[in-house]
Amino acid sequence: MATAFRAIPKPGLVPGFFLLALFTACDEPPTAASDEGRPARLSLAGELENPDLREASGMTTSQRDPKLLWLHNDSGAKARLYAIDHRGRHRGRLTLDDAKNRDWEDVTSFTLDGTPYLLVADIGDNDARHEAVTLYVVEEPDLSDDNKQRADIAWKIRFRYPDGPRDAESVAVDIANERVLVLSKRELPPALYSVPLRPADDEVIVATRLGEVTSLPPPSRQDREIAPKTKNWHWQPTSMDLARDGSAAVILTYAAVYYFAFDGNDWHSTVNQPALAFDIRHIRDSEAIGFSADATSLFLTVEKKHAPLFRIDMRPEE
Repeated sequence: MATAFRAIPKPGLVPGFFLLALFTACDEPPTAASDEGRPARLSLAGELENPDLREASGMTTSQRDPKLLWLHNDSGAKARLYAIDHRGRHRGRLTLDDAKNRDWEDVTSFTLDGTPYLLVADIGDNDARHEAVTLYVVEEPDLSDDNKQRADIAWKIRFRYPDGPRDAESVAVDIANERVLVLSKRELPPALYSVPLRPADDEVIVATRLGEVTSLPPPSRQDREIAPKTKNWHWQPTSMDLARDGSAAVILTYAAVYYFAFDGNDWHSTVNQPALAFDIRHIRDSEAIGFSADATSLFLTVEKKHAPLFRIDMRPEE
């Protein structure tokens, strides 16, 4: 059976163009459809082969090899990143020395002064009790000769929020402005913050609050009331990414993927535009998303052992 794609308006979503993708696991390739001239295709690319990836909560495309993705586990796991290919097959690992996985929630990649880096966000804080959180930056290794490597931390970014502790699971690097963007999770509406990518020293810095993100559909009163019982927090953002070419941003929630074309101004105004949204409520525990190197595809996975790896092709071949 082919996957069915159809454009449907959903009450409660922000105005704009919405392509709601309904996924059914199958052997045949899915059908494709387009909305306002932008085709899209959702498919099952594979599964995470490595059994050590039990709770993948962050994912990003390699700066060295466009065919590789880097992932990590959630809180309490080893301070380690895992490389996979676009089918989910294990390709290597990187252990971070002098780092601790208190609550790793996202990872992103960037190139600065010709050097490729990975940035791991130890920013999870379910109870909003940590006065400061940490971003670890490490040089991305070349796995071609040795797929089990260790690396020292290149630098740390320790920061606190200007309005008190809060939980967050989403980061991205705005390389044009040499800053890290952090999106909060549990407040309504979520807020976007920024910190310098390369602080002047190791002192704890205060993040800049850029403002609220009002484009993500808020929960109804009933949603908020029943969520503690059902554990369905569908409106909460769990990951984000910026396209390497600066053309778009993506935000993942438990219910949908929101795609924002860059508005030509800044990323805060961009993610406050109406989004192209993909309904993924049929995919439970969606936690990690990232653009492909050429920004024509998105990769998505969930928190469980041998998790499925999904692919959304924004411009599939007709």
